[in-house]
Amino acid sequence: MKVTRIAYSRGLNAGKCEQLEEQARRLGSVRTRVWRQYGSLNGVGKTDRMIRDQWMKDGTARGFRVPANAWKETVRDAFADIRANREAAKVPVRKAISHRFADEGPRKRQHVALTYDRWTEDPYLSRMMRCHWHRGSSAVRNQIVVRSDQFRTYTLVEGGNVWLSVPSLVQRRTIAIPLNTTVAPTGTLRLILRDGRVEVHYVIDGRQPKSSRRPCGSREIGVDKGYSEVLVDSDGRHHGEALGELLRAESDFLKAKTARRARIRAIAERAREEGDAAKADSIHRNNLGTVKRIRRRRRFEGIARCVTFTAVHAVVDKAEHVVAEDLTRSFPARKRLGKDANRRLAAWTKGVTAEALANVSERRGSALTLVDAAYTSQVAPCCRILGKRQGDRLHCTRCGAVWQADHAAAINVLERHGDPDISLFTPFTRVKQIIQERDDRRRTRLPVQDSSTTVRRANHPNRTARTRNRKQEWAR
Repeated sequence: MKVTRIAYSRGLNAGKCEQLEEQARRLGSVRTRVWRQYGSLNGVGKTDRMIRDQWMKDGTARGFRVPANAWKETVRDAFADIRANREAAKVPVRKAISHRFADEGPRKRQHVALTYDRWTEDPYLSRMMRCHWHRGSSAVRNQIVVRSDQFRTYTLVEGGNVWLSVPSLVQRRTIAIPLNTTVAPTGTLRLILRDGRVEVHYVIDGRQPKSSRRPCGSREIGVDKGYSEVLVDSDGRHHGEALGELLRAESDFLKAKTARRARIRAIAERAREEGDAAKADSIHRNNLGTVKRIRRRRRFEGIARCVTFTAVHAVVDKAEHVVAEDLTRSFPARKRLGKDANRRLAAWTKGVTAEALANVSERRGSALTLVDAAYTSQVAPCCRILGKRQGDRLHCTRCGAVWQADHAAAINVLERHGDPDISLFTPFTRVKQIIQERDDRRRTRLPVQDSSTTVRRANHPNRTARTRNRKQEWAR
């Protein structure tokens, strides 16, 4: 299992950032050239090494003005993308072959020709590939691919953050990039420049031997999955507090963007009803596309996953056993929170949080246990009774203590591990009944009033006389 790790630059100065951006811009023109010349039929049957040799022979490489290793790695990466695009188009073609040819012999010959890129010689396969394989292009100008033997890593102090040294545009000179991690990246690197910061992407083997794993903690900790933050542990510490603001900003942006697109779509529909099809087609082509929306969605998902995995790693740093709530089941509907709140909660990335808990725990050797989440955020840990929830505060109706709701939920999640009465599949109605029954049993064990005092008061002579006089009055 291959896992992608991302390290970020920390405190990169403007001069280094400009040098890296200029290098990425020049390599972007190389990537565009590969897609333009070999993104269609010209690339069938060729390899990236054939393209490199041809460009070095005819002098094309001298116009790139970048180190040879840099543009060669860019050619290899771009041609791998072209090949992946072509292989993806073969999937529906294979299905069409299976439907068209009933005999095993012709069907096998078609599949072999498609697999080994001999489909250009067959009219049927050529027609089907033209239908499903569309010519691609690339406008990437912010990526640098660095081969594994072209960079080095070092630290200034023992146990400190790693520095990454990569080649620059000047021969025999490098650019030192400070990273925010103590783990040195390995293998082929992909540097992505965004907003004055460098992202270092590298691939590792997710199933590492136990001796080479990043060590986990030694404690047992319960966690509660939140919206304003990724996790809250049973120690009361909040992890991934940037998640709530990230979800809110993205949801509000999509709301405003969708409203504007709806108005533009109404104009296009009105133009089509009036017979102006050219205007309607122009609006749909230039104003109602999905390229930017998909790009922004992918960027948002990447940032959300980064925040989530960072928070989970912080929990596993001190936990050998993580107890979390299982949120895959349905729960009773709560009161309506309004359109804005419901819209923001709809973007809650609880699936990403569950994935991060499972993957990080498995890779780092920490145990993960899921428990029933019913009423974990409504039980006051001090008296073990159902409290009164007001926003993010939980009030104990017996002792008056006030708890942060997520912290209380994390404590309850930890204590629910090993509960003999509440299992993972206990219905929420039964969970509430168990909580109330335990409270009733605790109430019955409370000390009662002193019976001797009650007896003395009952046998007091004055009390007996008063009682006799009252009875006589009632008899009259």
